[in-house]
Amino acid sequence: MAYVIGLTGGIGSGKTTIANLFAELGMPVIDADIVARQVVEKGSPLLEKIAEHFGSQILTSEQELNRTALRQIVFNNESEKMWLNNLLHPAIREEMLKQLSQVKAPYVIWVVPLLIENKLTEFCDRILVVDVLPEIQLERASKRDKSKIETIKNIMAAQVSREERLSYADDIIENNLPLKQGLVNIQNQVRMLHKQYLVLAEK
Repeated sequence: MAYVIGLTGGIGSGKTTIANLFAELGMPVIDADIVARQVVEKGSPLLEKIAEHFGSQILTSEQELNRTALRQIVFNNESEKMWLNNLLHPAIREEMLKQLSQVKAPYVIWVVPLLIENKLTEFCDRILVVDVLPEIQLERASKRDKSKIETIKNIMAAQVSREERLSYADDIIENNLPLKQGLVNIQNQVRMLHKQYLVLAEK
């Protein structure tokens, strides 16, 4: 099995940008958000269960999952959120571990926003945290998702604190700089880590 680098960070921290930079260096990336979409694709048994439970309001006209509608329901309702998590998390975990076991490269970047919260750190050889100031997180995430500030604050509150996340980190990429300037900075950090991970993967 490949050496597993768990990449995590809060909402709006820049995890996808950083994962893409590793992909550009030829390394495979397994992204929990993509796997989460795969397990609820149109026509999947899990999507049917979700629609049965929440009603057709969570489906688009194409019969696909309307994530925004579902997010609005569950983030303000603890018991519904728990029901959804109990349904999805085991299926997502199983699919991710299957994909990880099939990787043939020296190392793999495993992107999981809730790596710590869902106790998945045990499956990682090393943990890379993308660190960003909370106010920058809020600004970036609200621009990107066009979500209400309140919804993003709820998502941030559901994630572990910045301090706790950093306590798990073997490596940290700081991503607080403005976009263009920040990109050069993180490209340099990713290149350095890539060399380090190739060495570690050989041990």
